[in-house]
Amino acid sequence: MPFTIEDLAIALGMTAEGDLSLTVSGLAEPADAGPEQLAMAARPEFVEALGRGQARAALLAAGTDWQALGLQAALLSDRPRFAMSGLTGMMDRGPGYAPGLHPQSVIDPTAELGEGVSVGPFAVIEAGARIGAGSVVGPQCYVGRYARIGAGALLHVGGRIMSEVVIGDRFIAQPGAIIGGDGFSFVTPERSGVEKARASLGGEGTDSAQSWARIASLGAVTIGDDVEVGAGSTIDKGTIRDTRVGNGTKIDNLVQIGHNVVIGRDCLLCANVGIAGSTVVGDNVVLGGKVGVSDNLRIGDRAILGGATVVLSNVPAGRVMLGYPAMKMDTHVEAYKGLRRLPRLFRDVAELKKAVSKLMGND
Repeated sequence: MPFTIEDLAIALGMTAEGDLSLTVSGLAEPADAGPEQLAMAARPEFVEALGRGQARAALLAAGTDWQALGLQAALLSDRPRFAMSGLTGMMDRGPGYAPGLHPQSVIDPTAELGEGVSVGPFAVIEAGARIGAGSVVGPQCYVGRYARIGAGALLHVGGRIMSEVVIGDRFIAQPGAIIGGDGFSFVTPERSGVEKARASLGGEGTDSAQSWARIASLGAVTIGDDVEVGAGSTIDKGTIRDTRVGNGTKIDNLVQIGHNVVIGRDCLLCANVGIAGSTVVGDNVVLGGKVGVSDNLRIGDRAILGGATVVLSNVPAGRVMLGYPAMKMDTHVEAYKGLRRLPRLFRDVAELKKAVSKLMGND
C-alpha cells in the first residue's frame, strides 16, 4: 500500500477510468471517505452519499457517470459487490500474528510442521499432529493428537482442533471455533419417553424416571479445502463414521453441527444455525440465520432456507423454504397474510351473525 487505481484495475481485472495514477491506501463508505480512500459506492444510496465525503475515487456500478459525481477516477464493475471481495482482500493487513515458533508454545517433538508454519504463545500442538506449509496457529490454540491440517491454514486465537480431525488446505477458524468435540449422543436402557413422544406425535411421553447412557464418539471430523468456520462454532465428531464438511463451505458464528452430519460443497451456513445428528446437506445449500434442522433428514442441492426456518422433514433440491414448520416460501407468505387477516375476518363474521340474528327476529 498504497495502490494506484491502475494497480487495482489490473490486479482485479476491472475497468478503470479517469486519473489512473491516483493512489488510495484504504477503503471507506462514501460519507466517511477521505481523499486517500476508495469509496465503496456499489448501491444507489451510497452513490448519493459521495457528496458528504472527500473521496477522489470510488467503486461504482458499470455505466455510472462518475465525472458528474465530482470524482477524479473510478473503478467500474458489472457486479460491484463481487469486486469488493478482491478489493478487501488486497487491502487486508492480516491478523498480525508474529511469524515463527513462539518460545511459550508447546509443540510435541513428534508433530510435523511444514515450511513457514508459525505458532503463537500458549498454543499446544500434540503428538503426531501435522500442519501444512504456511499455516498460522494463533495464540492459545490447540491442535490435538494426530490431527492433520493442510497448507495455508489460519487458526485465530483460541481455536481448537481436536484429535484425529482432518482438514484440507486454506482453512480458516475464527476465534473460539471448536472442531471435533464429542457428539451429543445418549440412550436409555429401555425405550425412552422422547422416542415414544416422537413415534406417537406427542400421544405418549415419559412415565418413569430414566437415566442416560453415553454413546462414545469414535469417528472424527473431515473438512475439505477452502472452508471457513466462524467464531464460537462447533462441529462434533461422528459416532462411528466421520462428520464431513465439503470443499468451499462457509460457516458463520455460533453454528452447531451435530455428529455424523454430512455437508456438501460450497454451502453457506449463517449465524445460529443448528443441524442435528446424521442429517445430510447437499451442495450449494444456503441456511439463513437461526435455521434449525432436525436429525436424520436430507436437504437437497441448492435449497435455500430463510432465517429462523425449522426443518422437520426432507427438503427437495432447489426448494426455497421458510417458517416453522418449514414450507415453500410462497406458501408461507400466503399463510402469514391469511393469519394477519384473521382479526378482520372475525369482525366480519361477528357482524354477519348480528345481521342474520336480526333477520330471523332474534334481536
